[in-house]
Amino acid sequence: MPGSGALIGRDGELTRLGAWLGELRDGRGHAVLVEGEPGIGKSMLVRAACADAGIQVFWGSGDELGQDLPLMPLLDGLRVHSAADPRRETIAKLLRGETTIGRGLDVPTAVAEHLLTLLEETCASGPAVLVVDDLQWADRNTVALCGRLARLVRQIPLLFVGIMRPIPQRADLMALRRSIPMTDRIRLSRLPDADASALLTVLAGGPPSDRLRRLAAGAAGNPLYLTELVGSLTQKGRLFVTESGVVETAADRTPRSLSAAITERLSYLPANVLDVVRTAALLGGDFSVGDLGVVSGLATAELVPALEEARAAGILTEAPDGLAFRHPLIRIALYEQLPVAVRAAWHRDAAKALAESGAPVDRVARQLLPADVRDEEWLARWLEDAAPALVGHAPKVAAEVLRRTGTFPELLADALFRMGEPAEAAEVASRALTGEPEPSQLVELYRIMTQCRSLAGRSPEALAALQSALGTDGLSPEHRARLLVLAARVNRDLGQVDDAEALALEALGLTDDRWSTAWALHVRMLVSMMRGASHAALEFSENALTVAADDPELTDLRLLLQINQAVALGDLDRYQEALEVAGRMRTEAERTGSLVRLTQAQSAMGQLLLGTGGWDQALAEVDVLPAEVKDPSVVCCDHGVAAIICFHRDDPETARQHLAAAAPFAGQVGLRIVANLNMARSLDAEYAGDPVTALKELIEDLDEKTDIEDILPDAVRLAVQIGDLVTAKEVTAQVAANVDGAPRWRSAALYCRGLLSQDPAMLLAAAGETDRRLPKAKAFEAAATAFVAADDLSSARAAFARANAVYEELGATWDIARLASVQRAAGIRRAPRVAHKKATHGWESLTPTESKIAALVVEGLTNRQIASRLFLSPRTVGTHVSHILNKLGVNSRTDIAREASRRASG
Repeated sequence: MPGSGALIGRDGELTRLGAWLGELRDGRGHAVLVEGEPGIGKSMLVRAACADAGIQVFWGSGDELGQDLPLMPLLDGLRVHSAADPRRETIAKLLRGETTIGRGLDVPTAVAEHLLTLLEETCASGPAVLVVDDLQWADRNTVALCGRLARLVRQIPLLFVGIMRPIPQRADLMALRRSIPMTDRIRLSRLPDADASALLTVLAGGPPSDRLRRLAAGAAGNPLYLTELVGSLTQKGRLFVTESGVVETAADRTPRSLSAAITERLSYLPANVLDVVRTAALLGGDFSVGDLGVVSGLATAELVPALEEARAAGILTEAPDGLAFRHPLIRIALYEQLPVAVRAAWHRDAAKALAESGAPVDRVARQLLPADVRDEEWLARWLEDAAPALVGHAPKVAAEVLRRTGTFPELLADALFRMGEPAEAAEVASRALTGEPEPSQLVELYRIMTQCRSLAGRSPEALAALQSALGTDGLSPEHRARLLVLAARVNRDLGQVDDAEALALEALGLTDDRWSTAWALHVRMLVSMMRGASHAALEFSENALTVAADDPELTDLRLLLQINQAVALGDLDRYQEALEVAGRMRTEAERTGSLVRLTQAQSAMGQLLLGTGGWDQALAEVDVLPAEVKDPSVVCCDHGVAAIICFHRDDPETARQHLAAAAPFAGQVGLRIVANLNMARSLDAEYAGDPVTALKELIEDLDEKTDIEDILPDAVRLAVQIGDLVTAKEVTAQVAANVDGAPRWRSAALYCRGLLSQDPAMLLAAAGETDRRLPKAKAFEAAATAFVAADDLSSARAAFARANAVYEELGATWDIARLASVQRAAGIRRAPRVAHKKATHGWESLTPTESKIAALVVEGLTNRQIASRLFLSPRTVGTHVSHILNKLGVNSRTDIAREASRRASG
């Protein structure tokens, strides 16, 4: 071929990309979308812009054969399978099913979070470009993550470039397009005649004749069509140079379409080369030479000459981990030359060869989907080892293959559950249970059925099924104990703590199976916490940790035990220890890839910070991870914490947004997570001037609620306020019955009795018994009110001052305003103070923590460096940076530094 396809007619687009790359070097990221029809030069444009940028570039591509394999474009682009570092190894373990991610979360969601962190860590060492080509073929997980990247670029030096065709117009692709401003989109159109002529001259190796120009007009300005047309003419020997130096052709027609032009040129490849590249087309847009050797049955020495010839012909090009087709349409043309039945047979043979060679699960799965493989012995052998990882990573693919083979019904049910089809999953499990499954299979089927029914709000049915299963003949003590533990956990979720404890005790008496023993002790720990017996809860957790030590199957439980241990320590007002444990577990959960446990550790941290008064950080912890990666109970707890803080800070609009965000999840968890959410709902009613409804929110179905030590004191306060002394006395008696449980119970008992008797000394004692900031302030406020009633205005003034000091420390402006109103009504003059309305935008709106972080951003520190200095997690710092960007109305970390400089000079 006389010339190669030069990038002609795209100067303006290159300039725009170059400008974004220049801003990237200065630390400012962008999200860019490049769109256009097939063959228009989208990929070539981006490659040309990045070629000499001197910035690390990661390139992944969507693939129509891999659309049901989540996140493959990003996994390939970020070289997860080939590079060796701790973060990539964590992701690889998740994909191989070697890491437990916890209940209620699928592997793609967990992997997506780790990919985000990997990008943040990568960009911390220098700016980077991430390109996702052929987005129109990407799976929904990839598209969703690209949407998040489009927002993340405000915080890190990342240029995200999405390349896609204008069709198909899928809803998720349209949403991604809308999230990127028009100013950051490039739409490539066909080349103008002058540019098309210039490209034709380069490709032909000289000025084209009028005849060649007329033939080329059929390409309608499409660069790839022109390239393939000239390549085909060259291979046919239909181009020649006249004496006058003009390139002439003897051809009299052009192929009817771009696909036809590609097919025509490919037909001139030598037979052995055509066979090799056609086999490579089965593997996708890019492939390893090793996989090609396995599938083709050829040795590397036999493959190399054919591959070199394909490269010379412009069919293949180098890729980071092997070779790739120069353009997806070239691969498609090769692939579609084969009849459908022949392609299916080839895919079947390729899947078998890759499986027997020990290839990664996703590469075998890519071949299985288009192959018509059913009950073959090799497939059953492969599934025995590979199916669990396939279920976790690509449940849709797993379900399709398992349906075909009729094997491993427990894994099929699990795959359906992960796909969001709990009804069908429960049906599969139920059907399998009628066929006399093996005991271990029986336990797994009941586990899945329990999950499905609990998710549908049918926990009582799940419990009845487990009770029936316990009557199965021939159960070993180990399997019976495991079923008992499942039943105990359902009872605990239903708030039936006595039954939960009894079943856990029965399981403990049956066997020394470590799984059953550790989980049964965990149930006993939770029951103790629900009863307010925190000392006993800590003892159970220590025993469970001893049992679970060094058992890989119980890694996830060890994390969960220690997270709950942090909560129990907080219940005992041992906040420093509690925060240290929660921080360690947050780090450990992130290291091991357990995203569910990471969300729980973050949530525990938020609850502890609510108690200690670290409200700014508590609000940041709520936003660190999105709701879709959290257990419903954690979502409710987190939004409850945030709503409580926002109501006390006189921001009802934001508080009610948190309540609305929690509402869809509240129905999934029933009454077992109420301490924070019910408190927030009660505050909502109280803020609206309805203390009767506020009280009802707290005491309705009280016997079924957890963490009631946080609910009861406010219930007494509200009952006394509305004159319902019967309820106040009943709740006070309930608090008194638990007075030996923990310091907060002793403080609560003094507070409740002091409210009933209007005894200021008792209320001051209640304040002295607790380190929790909000209960302390409330006790001082109640003592001040009692002093006013006793006409001891001097003591009242001092108590008001102490309450006000704590409220100001918390930024609790609603409470401060109420306190001022009570003081005025009592005739108590306050020290003069100027009321300043809290700014919502600009530097003055930043919280103290945000101000510190902004200063460190100005110094040039990364999120991870800031986190280390301030003893926060990098994710929490990222949330603070996001808040700073929004409050300052800027787009990047560089802009923060620029605004800080202007402010200093002004």
